[in-house]
Amino acid sequence: MFQIFTDWYKEYFSNKEAVVLVLLLAAGLTIVVTMGKVLAPVLTAIVMAYLLQGLINYLVSHKVPPLVALIFTYVLFVAAQMAFLFILVPLTWGQLVRFLNEQVPRILSEANAFLTVLPERYPDLVSQQWVNEISAMTTTTLKSVGESVVTFSLANIPNLMGILIFLVLVPLLVFFFLKDKDRLIASIVEMLPTDRPFITRVMSEMDVQISNYVRGKAMEIIITGGVTYITFVILGVNYAALLGLLVGLSVVVPYIGATVVTIPVAVAAYFQFGWGSEFMWVMVAYGVIQALDGNVLVPVLFSEAVNLHPVSIITAVLVFGGFWGLWGVFFAIPLATLVKAVFTSWPREPVPELLAQKDPLDNQ
Repeated sequence: MFQIFTDWYKEYFSNKEAVVLVLLLAAGLTIVVTMGKVLAPVLTAIVMAYLLQGLINYLVSHKVPPLVALIFTYVLFVAAQMAFLFILVPLTWGQLVRFLNEQVPRILSEANAFLTVLPERYPDLVSQQWVNEISAMTTTTLKSVGESVVTFSLANIPNLMGILIFLVLVPLLVFFFLKDKDRLIASIVEMLPTDRPFITRVMSEMDVQISNYVRGKAMEIIITGGVTYITFVILGVNYAALLGLLVGLSVVVPYIGATVVTIPVAVAAYFQFGWGSEFMWVMVAYGVIQALDGNVLVPVLFSEAVNLHPVSIITAVLVFGGFWGLWGVFFAIPLATLVKAVFTSWPREPVPELLAQKDPLDNQ
């Protein structure tokens, strides 16, 4: 038994680079898990800087001076952040409050009316006591959610202060990460072994995969959400901004997001239009947007396809989402790709004792 473990260790961990990479990944994972909340502004700034670096590289490749490209990209980032905070957030928040005030009572009324007739139609399957319990539980839950949203006020000042500090720190850190990128990377490289072909190969592959995925996914969120908002405004759908935001964010979770977001889209359309033709047009438009996203937009944005099986993607979303919430869901596919790249590129040293053994099939 000990010999088997020794042979396995020699085959997979005799390469110093592999050991260094494992230690680096373990250290990074430990830091994120144990100090993720404290380092949230730093980690967010790293992601934002990584996204913006693609635009800087594009501008520099088209003969724009590096300093001008940096300033232009940073100003664009700050302007986008301000637009998000002072235009999109108030608009969607207002629509959410309006939905809770206007539609939730109507939804409760129709749900109770539907539940009330169930004991009469299916007396053997549904009891009046069960209907009363479900109705009371649903009413209590929805009202508590509505009250929590509507009464968001001075009691949340500590949280608001934390958010404001976050919003100030992130742009500042993004600027320094973009400005001193080469110096920061050089300081990290100094800690790695001088001869590092394995680490270089894995990191190069991951740079291509992550840059393609993260930047492409950010563009997909913006385009899908924006097109949904414009389409719903044209169709006269209430809460178009809120639904557009939900549809945009749904692309973060492959396969699952679009299915889940179909429910609020259908509910909003039904309670506004009923089962009429307007409802059908809304659902057809939503279906067309999802079809174009999956069959046109994704192939265009993701030029370097992430070669992962759907089961692997869903598993990665569940695992990393459980660890880090929304950020874990967003980076589930790049992290799964990292794991796959490490296993695929892992150097293996042949064990002499195993090579000396003859294959039994050779004697036949």
